[in-house]
Amino acid sequence: MNERVRQYWNTHIHDLEISAHPPGSPGFFADLDQYHFEKLHHLLDLIHFDEWAGKDVLDVGCGAGVEVVRFARAGARVTGVDIAASAVALARQNLEQQGLRATLDVADGEQLPFSDASFDMVFAHGVVQYTGDDRRMVAEIHRVLRPGGLAVFQGYNRRSWLHVLSKVMKTPLEHEDAPVLRRYWAGEFRALLAPFASVDLVFERFPVKSRLHKGWKGLAFNTFFVGTFNALPRAWVRRYGWHLLAFCRKAKA
Repeated sequence: MNERVRQYWNTHIHDLEISAHPPGSPGFFADLDQYHFEKLHHLLDLIHFDEWAGKDVLDVGCGAGVEVVRFARAGARVTGVDIAASAVALARQNLEQQGLRATLDVADGEQLPFSDASFDMVFAHGVVQYTGDDRRMVAEIHRVLRPGGLAVFQGYNRRSWLHVLSKVMKTPLEHEDAPVLRRYWAGEFRALLAPFASVDLVFERFPVKSRLHKGWKGLAFNTFFVGTFNALPRAWVRRYGWHLLAFCRKAKA
């Protein structure tokens, strides 16, 4: 299964289409960073990159290196891995252009090539839902994390506004054609992360204006739906965020 996953992601790098600049160019990486943190603006509040200065951080499924760059700029000792060689090649270009250092390698998150207890923090944003064996990936991340360390996972919420909207509007979500794509109930996600001593679940990724959807559907989404949804009291809609973000602590030795 994961060979099919590798082949897919080698040709479907996430958010590649958002920039008019050639992939690998300075303009491309600037656009990618801007778009990423427009869409995922909550990450800048939830992930305090500066806190990891001088610490060992692993980014599993690093893609083109958007977060690798942020961690490296903050002074962390960063390692990034991705199942797709094409993504790792872009991440290397990204780092070089920023004048930053990190260790990058092609690796499967279900078979991480690191010793036990190698990292203070593991960032696994948007990978467990796409891998062949999500429990195995979680076990591997737990293994390479140091006692007391933090792992951050992001999965997709089955009970979310975006999941329902895609069905009503008959608009497929990004990477709907991936070999593996899971959506989790909150309880399922907690159960998946059972190896960790504590799990703090945060619902995020509420509607923001999209650059990807065009035509009348894009106009309706950006003009009416985004404003209406975000005008509702957050207490009413908190559990319907598209992203399930889990902040997981490994037991101390």
